[in-house]
Amino acid sequence: MSTTETAPPGARTEAPKGERLADWADGRLGIYHFRFLVRKVFPEHWSFMFGEIALYSFIMLLLTGTWLTFFFDPSMSETVYNGSYEPLQGIRMSQAFASTMDISYEVRGGLLIRQLHHWSALVMIGALMLHTLRHFLTGSFRKPREANWVFGFTMLILVTLEGFLGYSLPDDLLSGTGLRIASGVTLAIPLVGTYLHMFLFGGEFPGTDIVPRLYPLHILLLPALVFILLTVHLILVFYHKHTQFRGPARTEQNVVGQPLFPHYTAKAGGFFFLITGVLALLAGIAQINPVWKYGPYRADQISQGSQPDWYMGFLEGALRAMPPWEFTVWGGYTVNMGVLVPAVILPTVMMVVFGAWPFLEAWVTGDREERHLLDRPRDHPTRTAFAMSFVALYLVLFFGGANDILAERFSLSLNTITWSIRIGIFLVPALAYVVTRRICLGLQRRDRDKLLHGRETGMIRRLPHGEFIEVHERLDRGTEYALLDRKAYKPLPAPRTESSNGAPNPKVRTQVLRYKLSRWLYGNQIEKPTVEEMREALEHFEHSANGHGSLNGHGSANGHGSLNGHKVTAAVPGARQEREPDQEAH
Repeated sequence: MSTTETAPPGARTEAPKGERLADWADGRLGIYHFRFLVRKVFPEHWSFMFGEIALYSFIMLLLTGTWLTFFFDPSMSETVYNGSYEPLQGIRMSQAFASTMDISYEVRGGLLIRQLHHWSALVMIGALMLHTLRHFLTGSFRKPREANWVFGFTMLILVTLEGFLGYSLPDDLLSGTGLRIASGVTLAIPLVGTYLHMFLFGGEFPGTDIVPRLYPLHILLLPALVFILLTVHLILVFYHKHTQFRGPARTEQNVVGQPLFPHYTAKAGGFFFLITGVLALLAGIAQINPVWKYGPYRADQISQGSQPDWYMGFLEGALRAMPPWEFTVWGGYTVNMGVLVPAVILPTVMMVVFGAWPFLEAWVTGDREERHLLDRPRDHPTRTAFAMSFVALYLVLFFGGANDILAERFSLSLNTITWSIRIGIFLVPALAYVVTRRICLGLQRRDRDKLLHGRETGMIRRLPHGEFIEVHERLDRGTEYALLDRKAYKPLPAPRTESSNGAPNPKVRTQVLRYKLSRWLYGNQIEKPTVEEMREALEHFEHSANGHGSLNGHGSANGHGSLNGHKVTAAVPGARQEREPDQEAH
């Protein structure tokens, strides 16, 4: 017979080891004061994962990049290759290229790490682009997140530049060709181009200083800037709280989702290992940047079909599409428009317009309220159409950078492809804008029709007089609420040419400009159903349900009760709002 001894009530017992460790840490770090972070709520949506993919790819870049620094020699001094890759034995090359060959063939696991580093860079830039596009399409850049939008967009530019510097370091024929283009673009900048070129390259191209100068930028300066921006970006996400899509119990004052610990932490940790596994799989089976095929860089050689990494393809396409225009100004100074416009002016305009959009939209609309609920892309047709035209321009330029590849693979004329790209630069974005806007308006019209007439069920019913109709049913509660809670955007009122005392309005020109831009931004949208229209729809649903007062378990439908648990007046602008109590997690 065994007995179990228990301490008498009120007796002191020794705390568990984990609790003692936590008390020790709290006495020195104050960790108990951070308990509010543990219950920080994060909403759920598949589009929110793009930012996580970029973050986890950046972590892999830091880990693999640190490993590669132990074996890479950023020197352009010449040496003779005597490694295990026989086709290059006896070839003179730089120490940078030779060390890259050694990493690929001599260092155990070196090729895997090299390719893992390269794939992580490609995936991170792609995820950041999709992350930025998601923010733009959903309007999450509005107050109070304008500064965070600028930080994130600046981080995208820095990461793109970081990727260009990274694939330029091996000093192979492909990367050297990219540096030659960068040299030409730098020299095309008026007034300061020559001095800037001397500063970057240390003299005439190719020189002997470019790789040693790019190396500290790639491994130290740019990663530090990206890390700082990323830290500030995440801090502001915590401070402003996460945005969320409209739905039941979701308001501008709360967040509905799962807490940071343990739910979100467990999912994020699993997602990190999943991304790491996919990157490792790509690095192991998908060859990328085989520098041994290109050979060391020589200024008198170039490979046909040379292509940069995909994120720089639009710049290559712009350079190939632009005619070789140039003119000479007073003093004999030549301005090369064939390089200046596509490689300097066009990217600068694209970055300024996209980066400054939150401030431009706030100025046009006069919206100064805090916005924590997201738009669906269809809810803002003009903004969505503008984004798609921007993407269309990017893709046209991207395919223009592969005009020689397309001509070879499809047996087409190179000149025909080039002229198609030149025309497509103007035609395709305009067509994408019109088509996208019409699609968004069509989706708005379909949402309105679903609210008023219900969802098609696919069931056919024969009426007593012989007519066949398709049975419609009301939308589910969450979908119906989200559609009725859609933000109804309105253009600004027309400005007055005179002030209240009869004097001319001194700001009439600015107000007219804002009025026209707001009509472009918000005009011709499909209105949400009114209260009367929804009540008529409810009466129709009641009649369809044979007058029993309920339909598909949604409750009262007699025109005086609730609509999926929400009073009809709660979804109409200007009506009394009656919402469910806020909730912070589910």
